[in-house]
Amino acid sequence: MNKRDFLKLSGAAGIAATIPGTAAATASGSLDDLTEITGDALPISVDERLARVEKAQSLMRKAGIDALLLEAGSALVYFTGVRWWRSERFTGAVIPAEGEIAFITPYFEEPSVRESMTFGDDVRTWHEHENPFALVAGILADRGLKRGKVGVEETVRYFIVDGMQQAARNFDIVSGKDIARGCRMYKSPNEIALMQKANDVTMAAYRHVHANLDRGMLPADISAMMKQATAKLGGEPQFASVMLNEASAYPHGTRQTQRLKEGGVVLMDCGCAVHDYESDISRTWVFGDATRKQRDVWDTVKRGQELAMETAMPGTPAGKVDDVVRAYYESKGYGPGYKTPGLSHRLGHGIGMDGHEPVNFVHGETTLLAPGMCFSNEPGIYIFGEFGIRLEDCLYLTEEGPQLFSDLSPSIDHPFG
Repeated sequence: MNKRDFLKLSGAAGIAATIPGTAAATASGSLDDLTEITGDALPISVDERLARVEKAQSLMRKAGIDALLLEAGSALVYFTGVRWWRSERFTGAVIPAEGEIAFITPYFEEPSVRESMTFGDDVRTWHEHENPFALVAGILADRGLKRGKVGVEETVRYFIVDGMQQAARNFDIVSGKDIARGCRMYKSPNEIALMQKANDVTMAAYRHVHANLDRGMLPADISAMMKQATAKLGGEPQFASVMLNEASAYPHGTRQTQRLKEGGVVLMDCGCAVHDYESDISRTWVFGDATRKQRDVWDTVKRGQELAMETAMPGTPAGKVDDVVRAYYESKGYGPGYKTPGLSHRLGHGIGMDGHEPVNFVHGETTLLAPGMCFSNEPGIYIFGEFGIRLEDCLYLTEEGPQLFSDLSPSIDHPFG
């Protein structure tokens, strides 16, 4: 099978045949017509979280790291299920390379933290006048560690790293990036199924919005409609960005006044979460009749998406995907490089529990693509002062190549088929 034939088979319809719980999205004229489609989505099990911890411990032993330090955030949820917010008070966990996990939290937060713990019973608490990082040093000592290396997950804030350096002076505080990435970058079938469900929700919500647009609407009106539809379908809205007319030329919008008008470009970038796992889909079309220039730019962007799918094969450096698409755009007179008119941002980013995760489809990224990795595929061409076109769908890597969570947009006239 050649790559073009593979591409035709790599849309959401093919995925639905292999992943349980997917649902076809249909347009609706009324919010009341939308029904929840996430009831059969299964959250990540305790057994899977325990397997993640075991994998992290194996990676630590190979890297010569004695423990991994996490703080509140998606990494803590990923490994432990504990959901907490980041503040000036440290709540986190220590995963030793050998032995049981332990948690640290303020004394008055312990009952609440325990509510979301899925396993483990070693919880160390500190009062407001005490040093929480001394507790971390105590955990290390109780696991038989007097010296060594403590890796910190890459999003851990500086005051925590500094506190660890002061409290555990016999230990080298090092990056735990490769440990966390070595687990989180490679999604399990359960994770992929949840991401598929989130993408199903977003596409169904998009179809609802597309069927209910009226001249004169503000971006806020359209965004609110998208979020309402997403919630009705059973997703947790994460973002619903709307850029109209000239504002579409600026990837993250502008403060200029925007209203839906005939012949104006509509660029939407929206996503939701289902049991922590996210979607991220962009669609661009014209309200009314598109001009020849709008059509040509749209078709050029779409071809870039197809080239990305043809290039993103296992064993390929992630940066090459960006390079191939960017070279095609340059051959059409855009750029060069990241200059406008052209593609002014990276081609895509990793995605999973966070909307943006390592690694990226960006020039110079040498990480080799491998099964289980998930990315956005979001080329765009932006013409400052006129309009912009962006098309975004997410994919995951299999042994055979990339698979889409949502079908590529068919055309500027029929953006949702």
